[in-house]
Amino acid sequence: MRFRTALAAAAGALTLIVTLPTSAAAAEGQFQYTYVGVDGSPRLGFIDDPDSGECHTLPEVADPGSSSPAHSPRNRTDERARVFTEPDCTGDSFVLRPHTGYGSERLKLRSVVFF
Repeated sequence: MRFRTALAAAAGALTLIVTLPTSAAAAEGQFQYTYVGVDGSPRLGFIDDPDSGECHTLPEVADPGSSSPAHSPRNRTDERARVFTEPDCTGDSFVLRPHTGYGSERLKLRSVVFF
């Protein structure tokens, strides 16, 4: 009888472990970009270890009506980054490779997704 109880407890524990939600996959590293601050000077923005498959709208340039887009992205993560010209991962896009992908001042962006 004790064997059955132990077996049932082990099976229940295994079921709990298997059904627990896992954390979202994340790109490891840092994504950097340059934007214009309120005082008109260039500022460096960054996202550390961003979630994969999730759209990240850059908060400093989220409103197309009141700010100029960010530029000069640097992808220092271990995943590809697709940058978009508009918030919510819309508009034209460009892919930056992992670790060394970068764009010049001409590459404008307001959002990014990692994959």
